[in-house]
Amino acid sequence: MIDFSPKQKIVWQNTVKSFHRWNISYGATRSGKTYIDYFKIPYRIRSASKDGLIVLIGNTAGTIERNILDPLRGIWSDALVGYPSNSGKIRLFGRDCYCLGAEKSSQVSKLQGSGIVYCYGDEITTWSRDVFEMLKSRLDKKGACFDGTCNPDNPNHWVNKFLNSKADIFQMQFTIDDNPFLDPVFVSSLKKEYSGTVYYDRYISGLWRAAEGIIYRIFADNPSDFIINQPPPDITFCTAGLDFGGNRSAHALNLTGFTKGLKQIVTLDEWYSPQPLDPLMLEKAVCDFLERNLKLYRITDLYCDSAEQVLIRGIKTAAASRKIPVNIHNAKKGHVNERIRFYSRLFGLKKYFILSHCVNTINAFSEAVWEDSVCTDKRLDNGSCNIDSLDAQEYSTEFIMNSVIV
Repeated sequence: MIDFSPKQKIVWQNTVKSFHRWNISYGATRSGKTYIDYFKIPYRIRSASKDGLIVLIGNTAGTIERNILDPLRGIWSDALVGYPSNSGKIRLFGRDCYCLGAEKSSQVSKLQGSGIVYCYGDEITTWSRDVFEMLKSRLDKKGACFDGTCNPDNPNHWVNKFLNSKADIFQMQFTIDDNPFLDPVFVSSLKKEYSGTVYYDRYISGLWRAAEGIIYRIFADNPSDFIINQPPPDITFCTAGLDFGGNRSAHALNLTGFTKGLKQIVTLDEWYSPQPLDPLMLEKAVCDFLERNLKLYRITDLYCDSAEQVLIRGIKTAAASRKIPVNIHNAKKGHVNERIRFYSRLFGLKKYFILSHCVNTINAFSEAVWEDSVCTDKRLDNGSCNIDSLDAQEYSTEFIMNSVIV
């Protein structure tokens, strides 16, 4: 027998049994705000008029697959939940539907000229506003409605402004404590991980809060908890991250070690040069750094800022000539706020440490602050703080972000 939380039952009562054009649940991560939709989506699709399109929109096609389609298949089977074609067309519960990524305003063209009878929206706060504005005009069929979820963001975010408008909206706030099916130990751990950050207010309490002041408060308040004098004895492999200097910035190179089972992540060494360097000087500095540390550790990869392809090719050539056995390639360079959230949780988990001689990295984490902006979360990058060491550190660990924290 399927059981629902009290909040989920309220949502069902007010969005299925009562009609609203817009139905949006927002709040904490793992709070159950999306789970009820795995039952609402098939109901909506089976009940929808044939006179209009059915669309599922997420940040990207990949997030729709991970957050919506995979869980739907787990409940309803592959027979009822198909797989999207290259065009985004998908068979769901006997109807042809469409999946659309909304992270870029260029996706707007895919909605133009389409009359929509039902739309499901995932991670709405990550969308381009242009996509949402176009959706409003296309949701024009009789009985058309929208169901969606999101985590809260800045109070001045356009989604929060929409929620406070006079549109026909049923909205429900979720906190993590609204999910009675979570393991209490997990809930307690998650609260500790986000403690002292804006993410606690958003992802635990489900509140729209501005990002202000020091970013890594846990580290800044207690640096001695995370600074160590000797590396752990069970470092199994290492990776490096390289950020290239430019206007008001420096070259930064960080080496990160991982213990068995990724239980600990440690900044083992750093190189930092605020002075301009010609390509040959840069190649020599990077190769010297790698060779020196290869005497101590097994280094598998160097992840470089992808904005400088000419410099990367030079480093590859120099490393090959010196027979340095390290894979050198582009950093992933995912959204900076996801990287910030990753390290905020690492500090909360006490899984990340920095060797004491890495003073530039220590200072960078201590001094990083949010930009004074009323609309967006943005790390201050005006030359007053060392963002370069943070970028280098983040590049070295992006590939394991989803493995360490789920």
